[in-house]
Amino acid sequence: MIVQGQMKGLKKGTLYLQKLRDSSFITVDSISLLGGEKFTLSDNIETPEMYYLTFDTKIGKKIMFFGEEGTITVNDDVSNFGVSTKIEGSKNQKILDEYRSLTSKFQNKQLDLFKANLEAKLKKDVKKSDSLVKASENNFRKRYLFSANFALTRPDAEVSAYIAITDLADANIKILDTINNSLTSRVKNSFYGKKLNDFIKGAKKAEQN
Repeated sequence: MIVQGQMKGLKKGTLYLQKLRDSSFITVDSISLLGGEKFTLSDNIETPEMYYLTFDTKIGKKIMFFGEEGTITVNDDVSNFGVSTKIEGSKNQKILDEYRSLTSKFQNKQLDLFKANLEAKLKKDVKKSDSLVKASENNFRKRYLFSANFALTRPDAEVSAYIAITDLADANIKILDTINNSLTSRVKNSFYGKKLNDFIKGAKKAEQN
């Protein structure tokens, strides 16, 4: 995998390409930029998985993207690092961007309901508060069903297994099992496909005890 691009405004600093292993970030490549904004980083990748670009690790901000074989272009601006990033060349990232755009509607509605409920409680309007709680629970269920359906309808994308393991980890095990069974053999053998399968096995074993 080749990761290339431009960091506007970066006159001096180090850019790190990282991935997660056992809950810790490990650096797989890095480049020191002195007066130049363009960069090229790389890593040997077996299956698509999440990668992170970090500018001088002490800052803490990271650009998160789905890495896969081939050339991926990441363009950003140091002054707004990670805010308006443009990523091209990753099929899974494109699907993930679509997913996040659609699910943001549920998240925004959840925030609006939370705010309205808080105001109702301050006014001691119990009836309205109870109604808002039910609306919030209903919105939450719709979000789960949407995420599950999104993954189910994209069985040939590794990002579907990623969505299941990250956004649906506390969902009913039957939902995760259905998603897992729908995945193609290639996705099942991917990094997140194996994680999903192991998670389901662990959950089923815990239910039996």
